[in-house]
Amino acid sequence: MEEKIIKTEYSEVMQKSFIDYAMSVIIARALPDARDGLKPVQRRVLYDMHELGIRYDRPYRKSARIVGDTMGKYHPHGDSSIYEALVVMTQEFKKGLPLIDGHGNFGNIEGDGAAAMRYTEARLEKVAQESFLSDLDKDVVDFVPNFDETEKEPSVLPAKFPNLLVNGSEGIAVGMATSIPPHNLGEVIGAVKAYMMDSAITTRELMGYIKGPDFPTGGIVINKDELLDIYESGTGKIKVRGKVDIEKGKGGKTNVVISQIPYTMIGANIAKFLMDVAALSESKKTMDIVDISNQSSKEGIRIVIELKKDADVDNFINMLYKKTRLEDTFGVNMLAIAEGRPEVMGLKEIIKHNVDFQFQVATRKYTTLLAKERERKEIQEGLIKACNVIDLIIEILRGSRDRGMAKACLVEGKVTGIKFRSKESKVMAAQLRFTEKQANAILEMRLYKLIGLELEALIGEHEETMANIYRYEDILDRRDSMAQVIINELEEIRKSYAVPRKTLIENAREAVYVEKKAEEMEVVFLMDRFGYARCVDHSVYERNKEAADGENKYVFSCKNTGKICLFTNTGQLHTVKVMDIPYGKFRDKGVPIDNISNFNGEKEQVIAAASQTSLNLYRVIFVTRLAMIKIVDGGEFDVAKRTVAATKLSEGDQVASVSILNQQKQMVLQSGEGYFLKFDVEEIPEKKKNAIGVRGMKLGPEDFVENVYYTCSGESHSIEYKGKAVDLQKLKPGKKDGKGTKIRV
Repeated sequence: MEEKIIKTEYSEVMQKSFIDYAMSVIIARALPDARDGLKPVQRRVLYDMHELGIRYDRPYRKSARIVGDTMGKYHPHGDSSIYEALVVMTQEFKKGLPLIDGHGNFGNIEGDGAAAMRYTEARLEKVAQESFLSDLDKDVVDFVPNFDETEKEPSVLPAKFPNLLVNGSEGIAVGMATSIPPHNLGEVIGAVKAYMMDSAITTRELMGYIKGPDFPTGGIVINKDELLDIYESGTGKIKVRGKVDIEKGKGGKTNVVISQIPYTMIGANIAKFLMDVAALSESKKTMDIVDISNQSSKEGIRIVIELKKDADVDNFINMLYKKTRLEDTFGVNMLAIAEGRPEVMGLKEIIKHNVDFQFQVATRKYTTLLAKERERKEIQEGLIKACNVIDLIIEILRGSRDRGMAKACLVEGKVTGIKFRSKESKVMAAQLRFTEKQANAILEMRLYKLIGLELEALIGEHEETMANIYRYEDILDRRDSMAQVIINELEEIRKSYAVPRKTLIENAREAVYVEKKAEEMEVVFLMDRFGYARCVDHSVYERNKEAADGENKYVFSCKNTGKICLFTNTGQLHTVKVMDIPYGKFRDKGVPIDNISNFNGEKEQVIAAASQTSLNLYRVIFVTRLAMIKIVDGGEFDVAKRTVAATKLSEGDQVASVSILNQQKQMVLQSGEGYFLKFDVEEIPEKKKNAIGVRGMKLGPEDFVENVYYTCSGESHSIEYKGKAVDLQKLKPGKKDGKGTKIRV
């Protein structure tokens, strides 16, 4: 076969491929469907469990079996994503209404993960079986081929309530993300009923039923007045606080007890909260904390913070709201797949999509049931008619040579070839006109059906069938009747599964925290060559001066209320509050400087450190490796931002030296190739910090400034260069932008 090469633009192929990939992620993986509130992986897990018969009233089965079967039949994307979806659907602290009943370790609210799938077991919850899967055999939804077209799977599950609201959803697609909070089942059903009664109902009126989100972790929503705008637009920010109680402690102390946490604190954020509270004490933001303990258990969250006797409890609680995630923001973006495309929807739109879906499902369900009842009616009427002429039918069966001859007589009245006992029987047989289905039922009828009681039961079944047909026709013909059926089902679900609201909705005042000003004092900043920083008292430094100067790269005095400025080789200035640096004993290890600043120890190198107060009093000399020099007024580095550009660098250049200009009279630049250039500091021009500066030394093509030295008049200053002593005072003075003198060794 001749090879056919198709030439096309590479950019067009990339664009098409990316769009295909993006749509696949958006539609088939990351976003839930507005109708059943499920992502594809969740839907497939539930359907697979239904197919495997892992019902709520049957034994648990290994999670690994469920995951493997789901992956092999419906979701070919890796077992970890499938198991994670299964785990989340079991977790009561994440879902308002769990759909899977887990047996074993399925993780906890504090962030511990679930055990491996080979250890855990699961089965469907009763609500999932009854409200999502029970009507699949009634042709209520479309079934589509799976990924390899060897199986069929439902395109959507016939959910009987707006699961998108009840359980919420979170997902990140390509260029978009969804974040829908969970809500109270009883309130959602009340809103759905209200919408079905009056489709012109407003979002404000719907919120008379749905007060706001109902998080499984409880907590307090504090911006009640903003909820209407959020639920109308489908986007916004919900502010959530944990529930805080005050208890009397031992010895007159006060215990601040956190019994409910914001939904956003689920997982590792509880541990981070405890660390943040401890950090507030360590950094002297508060001196009121005596002890912190996490007493949480299966019964619920209980974090106890013990305070001193004279502590201002209200101010301390406000500090927790301001400085930790005890008050947090839940970003709402109610994005879901509606009619095959992603759409941001408000509360009313979500309910509308679900109600419309309910009517579609009900229409298909009762159309299927009506067809079955009509078929039963046809067969029942045939059997009743047959019982009335049973002697004739027996005579036809005995006189026929085969089944086909008997059936032809029953359906069409053909009597040719059939032996009758009398002409009257033959005439009557010729008048029979049973339907095809009735004839088959008669031919398959067992003799015990001729018993009188059985005949009465058949007549009773026929009456029941007629009643069902009348009811189903009424439901299909009248929207009000169908709406009432849906409402009755919703009421049954509410009675069985609704629980009281956990989250309180209110308008709370913004937390006002008055930070106590620390008493200003002089401390000594110490930072070793590994980047660990700490502060000590002046008296501690004086007692350990020799060790402090020998073991640390940077040692200087500063105010505890001030800032430390770190200059790096990349031309950046990082500022750190002295209050953020641990203050304590001389032998304390300290904290890595990159933990409390934006300094990146992997990509940057600190080449100078100074207190911001000192910089304000002096000027600063910059020297780069390509010999660009300048003087900058230290006041330019009195900045509020944590990171700013300290100087401008040309491409490929780095800062070689940053020094505070004090008593220096002359500068000596030493290049990597051994050239020394000495000139007066007065020759260096003063520039702004965003200037490159001027050239201080002529360098060879591969040469660079290796070291920078300063001398003062009348003072001897010797250095060692490659094993040779060099007296800087004896170097021949030169001018800025000279080549310098080469020292030969």
